[in-house]
Amino acid sequence: MAIDDNGGGAHRAGTATKEPEPRPDFDSQKHDSLGLRIQHLLHGNPTLGPLAVLVVAIVAFSIFNPRFFAAPNLSLVLAQVTVIAVLALGQTLIILTAGIDLSVGAIAVFSSILMAKFATDAGMPGLLALVLGLVAGTAMGALNGFLVTRIKLPPFIVTLGTLSIFFSLNSVVSRSETIRGSDMPSLMTWTGTTIPIGNFRLTYGSIIMLLLFAVFFYALSRTAWGKHVYATGDDIEAARLAGIRTSRVLFSVYTVAGLLYAIGAWVLIGRLASASPNVGVDYNLDSITAVVLGGTSLFGGRGSVIGTLIGALIVGVFRNGLQLAGVEVVWQGFAIGLLVLIAVSLDQWIRKVKA
Repeated sequence: MAIDDNGGGAHRAGTATKEPEPRPDFDSQKHDSLGLRIQHLLHGNPTLGPLAVLVVAIVAFSIFNPRFFAAPNLSLVLAQVTVIAVLALGQTLIILTAGIDLSVGAIAVFSSILMAKFATDAGMPGLLALVLGLVAGTAMGALNGFLVTRIKLPPFIVTLGTLSIFFSLNSVVSRSETIRGSDMPSLMTWTGTTIPIGNFRLTYGSIIMLLLFAVFFYALSRTAWGKHVYATGDDIEAARLAGIRTSRVLFSVYTVAGLLYAIGAWVLIGRLASASPNVGVDYNLDSITAVVLGGTSLFGGRGSVIGTLIGALIVGVFRNGLQLAGVEVVWQGFAIGLLVLIAVSLDQWIRKVKA
């Protein structure tokens, strides 16, 4: 009995000194698990977040103002978004490689002036003037690419410099005068021609924009060039060691972006029915905003052109919806800026996902 009592006492003493195990916090685990699932989902599908924002915005503005969802207003939103979307497509290619292009607006506006000058002052046929304008825009993009890849200058510094150069040349060539669309061949303003679909009006410029997005969606997702663009932006040194000619990839990206900016210039002429040297001040920020809102990472290597299209539509929807609601322009800019900050913060959170 004594042995039993001592053993039992020892057992009771051991039990008394042992600390109770903490109970699992199931609510916390559930919350963390949900957050991780969302994080992984957005990391694998970067367009889901922007798409949700776009849908919510459309529904909200339609409730507040029934005119928002009317066909004429939607036609206006798409027409306003078209130019920025084309420019943002070129910007997307560059940001995917962890670069940035501040000369977007300057190249687009200067290309539009050159096209108009070729067609009017030089008396060239519309097709020749258009082709030369496209070549000029491509050459401007190639210059950016040469300075980045051969001279090894940072993209920010390169495009900041060419921004000033191209805008200055634009002022010299145009003499700060607007060239009317009526003075140009009809091909120059053709992109602004509308196609009636019931009460909805679709411009040829918008069709060109959608076709460009389809082409580059395929190029980035289905071709070796697209895979090299993503690899270069994700880790340029690892891509180089894997045998990818990263300098060629970067040069091609800046050159193709220049061509896209020139196409945007053609669409711009059709949109304005003129070639004006005084537009494009906000094109740089608007294109970057569309790319960021579309889920493309500013650190490179992640994103899609479909996201950029959605981002451009978000900007157009918010500005149009707030305008219909009677919100002042300054607060419209405030709302867009807030969206950008949220998008960048979300991108930082998504990049922390663990495999």
